[in-house]
Amino acid sequence: MNPSNGNGSMSTASSSGAWDGRDQFPAGLRVLVVDDDPTCLMIFEKMLKACLYQVTKCNKAETALSVLREHKSEFDIVISDVHMPDMDGFELLKHMTSEMDLPVILISADARKQVVMEGVTYGACDYLIKPVRIETLKNIWQHVVRKKARNTV
Repeated sequence: MNPSNGNGSMSTASSSGAWDGRDQFPAGLRVLVVDDDPTCLMIFEKMLKACLYQVTKCNKAETALSVLREHKSEFDIVISDVHMPDMDGFELLKHMTSEMDLPVILISADARKQVVMEGVTYGACDYLIKPVRIETLKNIWQHVVRKKARNTV
């Protein structure tokens, strides 16, 4: 999958096979990371791969939304920055919650209470303050399990 079309770039890196929900869980969890900062994308990719997750990176929210619309079954969770120039993380989150059923984690250096509350109000399952620690990323699989459990009830 390489849907980059000049409107932003996307790349996929994997450290294991696709998550099949069985023995190796959460290894292979399929994560889409969206951030306009190339350094943050690189750091997130390295940390997520260290957790044995499959990582797809997008540097534009518009590109991420297109990828999700075309390939939503290929992702288990989305991590998106809040403040991006083309579309902020809140707008991306609104589209995602109305069009698909994936857990979304918002990330930002902005720790203001009203910003965090806005993310949670729009449906984010978590809001992480940058810099994010790898210990936190090791536990993002829990959001996928909760979402799947809610959908089977």
